Amino acid sequence: MNDPQNIKRRGLMLVLSSPSGAGKSTISRELLDREPELTMSVSATTRPPRPGEEEGKDYYFLEKDKFHEMVEDGEFLEHATVFDNSYGTPRGPVNAALESGKDVLFDVDWQGTQQLAGKARSDLVTIFILPPSQDELERRLRTRAQDPEEVILKRMSKAASEMSHYDEYDYIVVNVDVEESVREVQAILTAERLRKVRREGLYDFVRVLCGKGE
Repeated sequence: MNDPQNIKRRGLMLVLSSPSGAGKSTISRELLDREPELTMSVSATTRPPRPGEEEGKDYYFLEKDKFHEMVEDGEFLEHATVFDNSYGTPRGPVNAALESGKDVLFDVDWQGTQQLAGKARSDLVTIFILPPSQDELERRLRTRAQDPEEVILKRMSKAASEMSHYDEYDYIVVNVDVEESVREVQAILTAERLRKVRREGLYDFVRVLCGKGE
C-alpha cells in the first residue's frame, strides 16, 4: 500500500544568530517551548562544570587532550576557543537527531555558522535576528543589565561588526515584536521541513502514484 505515512522527514539544523540584545535568546526559548520536534544543540567544552550543570544536558565536559583529539579526528561540526576554554558541537549527537527526524537549534555567531555551512550545508537553515534600530538595541542593552558604560559601548561596536554579516544568512528577521518574530521563525521552520530533499521516501511514493512502482 502506498501510504503517505511512509514518507519520513530528515531533521534540519536551525541556526539563530544576532548581536547581543537583539532578542535571540528570548526567541530561542519560545521556539523550544512551542516546537516539540526541536531540540537544543549541546556543546562540548573543556571548562569545568559550574554548580547545577549536568553532563549531556548543559554541556559535554571534556579534558583538553580529548577535545583536541576530537578536533583532529573531525568530530566537531564547529569549534572555537574563548578565554582559554574550548567549545565545540560534536557531530555524532546531531547526526543521530537529524536521522530520527528531530531538528536541532544552534546558538552560534557568524563564525560558527560559517563552520557549520562548511560541514553540513544541505542540513542547515540559517536566520539572522536584527534589532529594529540602533537606538532600540542600545535601550535593550541598557535595561537588561547593569553593565558599565564602557561595556555597553563595546557591545554596540561589536554589534555593528556582527550585523555586517547578515547577507551570509538564508533568512533575516527584524525583531520589532517578540511574538511576531517567533511566528516568523516558525513559518520558516515549517517551510524548510517540507523541502523535498528532507522528505525521505517521497520519490518512491510519487513513483507509485504515477503507476511506475508498487
